[in-house]
Formats: sequence, structure tokens, C-alpha cells
Amino acid sequence: MQTKRTVFPNKLLPYLLIAPQIFVTVVFFLWPAATAFWQSFLRQDAFGFKTNFVWFENYRRLFADPIYINAFGHTLVFAILVTVLSTAIALLLAAAAMRVLRNSRIYSTLLIWPYAVAPAIAGILWWFMFNPSIGIVAYMLRTMGINWNHLINPDHAMVLIVIAATWKQISYNFLFFLAALQSVPRSLQEAGAIDGAGPVKRFWTIVFPLISPTTFYLIVINIVYAMFDTFGIIHATTQGGPARATEILVYKVYFDGFIGLNLGSSAAQSVILMVIVIALTAVQFRFIERRVQY
Repeated sequence: MQTKRTVFPNKLLPYLLIAPQIFVTVVFFLWPAATAFWQSFLRQDAFGFKTNFVWFENYRRLFADPIYINAFGHTLVFAILVTVLSTAIALLLAAAAMRVLRNSRIYSTLLIWPYAVAPAIAGILWWFMFNPSIGIVAYMLRTMGINWNHLINPDHAMVLIVIAATWKQISYNFLFFLAALQSVPRSLQEAGAIDGAGPVKRFWTIVFPLISPTTFYLIVINIVYAMFDTFGIIHATTQGGPARATEILVYKVYFDGFIGLNLGSSAAQSVILMVIVIALTAVQFRFIERRVQY
């Protein structure tokens, strides 16, 4: 079977078609990344009047700073919790949506809506519900004997940002899981039922292996989301507090750079964060993908 080749009469036309994307990539991704990498080797005063080239001094100070090491731990806990909860809940909801025969489109639409909410708005919504003074959830917890106060309790603050970030990401995961479940041939599940396998066993032995590529993709995306795209949620709910208990790496980049005006340290942190995400993605594709069945 022969495939058709697209032939452009003008040799410059393909380059003109991809020029806008290249421009956006260079201006908004490559150039800022290169600037941050260069600035990570510099130290300047808060007013920008004097700049010194200090080589790796910014990196050395970071890894000797206990506050930065704690931010590593907070990021690890936060990323794992958000990734596990958002993917597990989304998979459960997608499986439930597959079993709904009537009004399935309405059910799916309602689950997708949270994805359209901006991260800062999502953080404010959950902040109001868990507010110790006026929050309805905080009031219900007090009636159950739980004195909720994320303003002074570090564990409560971490729970709050995990819930807000997970709720925001569930809709995205739900869309992919629903599409993956709909692509699984029903004949395979019927064959499993004929062999005597129950619904739970059919799901884990037949359905879940077939949707493993989607699961693998969402794990990678959710880790990147938790480490990068949750700044708005944290800033709107806890602002890294109390006592820096919810200050993850991406928020520390902002705090040191824009609040502390330590631009060299902030740039070094952004470079380290970028390297961490690239390394995690490479490890996942190198080792975890071997267990994925395509």
C-alpha cells in the first residue's frame, strides 16, 4: 500500500508554517531558560546596580540551606499525594461513568467543569470552605471533634493544598481515562465474564493492562503538574505557610526571587527544578515504560 506524500511547490512554505510555533518556543521557553541558566551563576544586589560572576556559589549555598532541603521534602510528599489521588479518583469516576447508561453525557460534563477553573480560583474556593472562621468544611470538622486550622497547623495546610490541587486535576485525568476505557473492546470483557471472572477481576486483568499507556502518560503529566502548575493554588491558600510547611520548590523560586529579590538564588532554583523534572521524565520513560503494554 502506497502512502501519499505532500509536496510543497514552494520550499519556503513549510518553514513559514512552523515559524509561529518556533517563535513562541524560542521567546517564551528557550530564551527564558537560557537567561535563568546564565543568571544562576551571577549575584547582584536588590537594585541591580552591581553584578558579580560567582560560578557555582548559588548552587552550593542552596544545598547547604536547610530551608531549601525542607522544600525538597515538601515537594516530594506533595507530588506523590497529588499524583496518586488525582489518578486513582479519576480512574474510579471514569469507570463509574462507563456504567452509567442514562444521562452519561451530563455526568461527564459535570466532572469536566473543574478543569476550566483557574488554579488561583480553585485555591480560593477551597480556602473559603476550609477557613477556620467561616468555612463550612471547617465547621463540620469541628462538630466531629477535629479542630481544623490550616493557618497554624502545618499538617492541615498540606492537606488543604493536596485536596485543592487534586480536585483541580481530576477532570483532566478523567477525560483521558474515559476515552481509554471507551476504546477497550467489549468482547474481551465478555470473554472474561464467560470464563467466570467477576467485574473487579475483569477490570484489573483485562481493562487496566489495556489502558496502561494512558495511565503511564497521566503519571508523567501529574508529576509535572504538581511540581510546576500548582503555584496559583498554593499562593491563594497558604502562601507557603505556616512556617514554610507548604513551600514547595516552585513557590520558593517565586518567594526568593520576587519577595526576597535574591535573583541569583532564584535562578539557580529554577534550573534545579527544571533538571529534576527532566530527570524524572527520563527515568519514567526509560524504566517504567517497559512495564507498559501497548
